[in-house]
Amino acid sequence: MTTVLYDAPGPVTRRRERIGSVVGALVILVALFFALRYAAGRGVFQADHWDVLYDPPKNQTAASVWRSIVVRGLGATLRAAAVAAPLALVLGLLLALWRTTRWTWLRLPAVAVVELFRGLPVLLMMLFGTLALDMDPFSGVVFGLVVYNMAIFAEILRAGLAALPRGQTEAAYAIGLTRWQALRTVQLPQAVRTMLPSLVAQLVVLLKDSSLGFIVSYPELLKSIQNNGQYFGNRYFVALFVVGAGTYLAVNLTLSWFARWLSRRTGARTGRPAAPVLAVEAGAGGAPPTGPLTAP
Repeated sequence: MTTVLYDAPGPVTRRRERIGSVVGALVILVALFFALRYAAGRGVFQADHWDVLYDPPKNQTAASVWRSIVVRGLGATLRAAAVAAPLALVLGLLLALWRTTRWTWLRLPAVAVVELFRGLPVLLMMLFGTLALDMDPFSGVVFGLVVYNMAIFAEILRAGLAALPRGQTEAAYAIGLTRWQALRTVQLPQAVRTMLPSLVAQLVVLLKDSSLGFIVSYPELLKSIQNNGQYFGNRYFVALFVVGAGTYLAVNLTLSWFARWLSRRTGARTGRPAAPVLAVEAGAGGAPPTGPLTAP
């Protein structure tokens, strides 16, 4: 059996994959064993290294520690992502449409914008926003996330448009739709549906990149963990970072699961021949055809 992109593995290849999986799992287990042994030797698992989570020192309460991490830290992370994500999506859509224009002289600036911002680090854009543009930390973080991710979203949407069969556009033109009408009613809905899992996966990257905001003093989750570690002492860093890592994993794995769910939901549709999306109305030349309009 074959697929579109590759041949299905045979018995020998499947056996090699199983052997490689077993060997890889054993290597990971051995490395994990030595890592835990090293951590135990450093006293990481002792109770006095974890009591900051349930009985913190310096007359602080566990509720205040968890509030600073989950409410203020995670809340600041989600707030930056919630503002940056829709802005990046809208600007990415505009860039994708700009880049698909027919006129080369108009398309080249869009290509330059996408390639420029896609090749720059997110942190550099955050620093540019806070230092060069004199933005506050929140605005600087949002600026960096938007500028970088809009270029990525533009490429994802452009790839979705380019993957559509030419017959879809030709059928739209055949019934008299303009290029903008064909793009709005025929091409974009299908491209967005096809690339929706990739768009959601990029949102996971956007959320993770918000952790770079601690460098520009934005009080997001990682900055909150760092502040607590500096206040309570270095011996609590492991416990605090475990909480931070677990929080990031919970949020990002939820988004990743959502992306996989979307992939399963849309994969069946996009894997079949495209269904007719346009209906032909009767014109001056006579009655409409009895069958649906399909791509050649």
